[in-house]
Amino acid sequence: MVETAIAAVAGGLEAIVETATGWPGMGVVFVYSFLIAFVLPGPSEIVLVAPLDLGLPSWAELSSIMLVSAIGKAAGSVLAFHIGQEVKQAGPITRWLRQSRWDVLKWSEKRSVRLAQQYGYGGMTVALCVPFFPDTISIYAFAVLETDYVRFAVATFLGSLGRLLVTAGVFGGLVTVF
Repeated sequence: MVETAIAAVAGGLEAIVETATGWPGMGVVFVYSFLIAFVLPGPSEIVLVAPLDLGLPSWAELSSIMLVSAIGKAAGSVLAFHIGQEVKQAGPITRWLRQSRWDVLKWSEKRSVRLAQQYGYGGMTVALCVPFFPDTISIYAFAVLETDYVRFAVATFLGSLGRLLVTAGVFGGLVTVF
């Protein structure tokens, strides 16, 4: 029931992002990125298709979207980090995620824990650079393991920006080819 409601909200927000225009659309990109960091399932890369039309050169508009999105996700990750610190004591979110219909948590948790243990915040940054990978779960997995808010926010910012750059590079290159 909760999963269905969250998915419906996420779908509605994705539609808003896909139609966001002008400078208020940057606020939509920020809010969506903030929420995707700690509660919404779905692709954070959707912000790249926001038709903002800010009157800037296309490279500047794309760069602005990426920067605002990365800042939004870093801010949301700080909230997720705080929640993750609380989960260490309680665990209701972890129980809820384990009871969800997908076993993504177990798979993602194993990969995220391995990266965090082996590479620390650098591993988190690299993990978040992978396009279309459910980063909300990775953020929570790292949040439970790590303790430094600032380093966590910087790693999330860099990973989010890296993800958008990789996505734009891959899909921008594909569009150029075809």
